[in-house]
Amino acid sequence: MSASLDEELLGRAIEIAWRARRNGNHPFGALLTGPDGAVLLEAENSVNTQRDCTGHAETNLMRLASQRFDPGFLSQCTLYTSTEPCAMCAGAIYWGGVGRVVYALSESDLYDLIGRDERNPAIDLQCREVFARCQKAVVVDGPFDLAAARAVHLGFWKG
Repeated sequence: MSASLDEELLGRAIEIAWRARRNGNHPFGALLTGPDGAVLLEAENSVNTQRDCTGHAETNLMRLASQRFDPGFLSQCTLYTSTEPCAMCAGAIYWGGVGRVVYALSESDLYDLIGRDERNPAIDLQCREVFARCQKAVVVDGPFDLAAARAVHLGFWKG
């Protein structure tokens, strides 16, 4: 994919994060594209409204993706996310077999932006580190320096 298409799709993931926020959830969003770049699925964070600590956008997306597509197809897909996947989400992405991850805001930039907030206790572990320990390769592109990726968090966290 081209950098401009990556940025366009990250913009869409950030729009999903805004939707999650409007719906009363943490501001995170993700989408899955097929090998041709067409959007297949979208998912937002649902931690608050579903009362599910695993309801992160990427994990929700991987639940949907693994129900609809086989691992061979998913290995050719790309997951776009507004913020770097946490360790749990990286595991779900890996187990689901997605071949590429693209993210806007890094986990460390998120932490710097929001500080300590009990609603988002950070794990200081980059997704690249998680994927580096896996048997199958997952390509990671990010962070992309997009102001909108920061803006969706402003005023949400107490940090």
